[in-house]
Amino acid sequence: MLPKTYVETSVISYLTARQSRDQIAAAHQQLTRDWWDRRRARFDIYVSELVVQETGRGDVIAARARLEAISGYPVLRVNPVAQRLADTILRRAVLPSKAAADALHISLAAVNGMNFLITWNCTHIANGFVLQSVNMLCRDAGFEPPIVCTPEELMEG
Repeated sequence: MLPKTYVETSVISYLTARQSRDQIAAAHQQLTRDWWDRRRARFDIYVSELVVQETGRGDVIAARARLEAISGYPVLRVNPVAQRLADTILRRAVLPSKAAADALHISLAAVNGMNFLITWNCTHIANGFVLQSVNMLCRDAGFEPPIVCTPEELMEG
């Protein structure tokens, strides 16, 4: 059985974007493409309604490329349980109100039993200070939180 892996919007954006001139962003893009090409098959990939909505925004051509990248993967639905957990995370964790979508990504992964949540959002999701309280809140609500990491952390050797 392959690990269930929630792919957050930032990963899809890095995967399909034009090569950035910023060296760090360009490196993240390359790492994402390498993971997508070489490692993705070792995971059961999931996205959510929220990922579909977010990837469909903006420039029509870029949105089409993002949506094409995630087509065919199971789509997790936002449900009342996930929304309640997201509200709790937003209210009680160290997240600003503008991070409501980030809290929902985390809760969708937890409520749906994902093993991993991969993201490049290191401000509100893949952040040790945030995850310390988020993981506790997930467990208090009866859900095991996913391991949150970047694509780089799921590469071999």
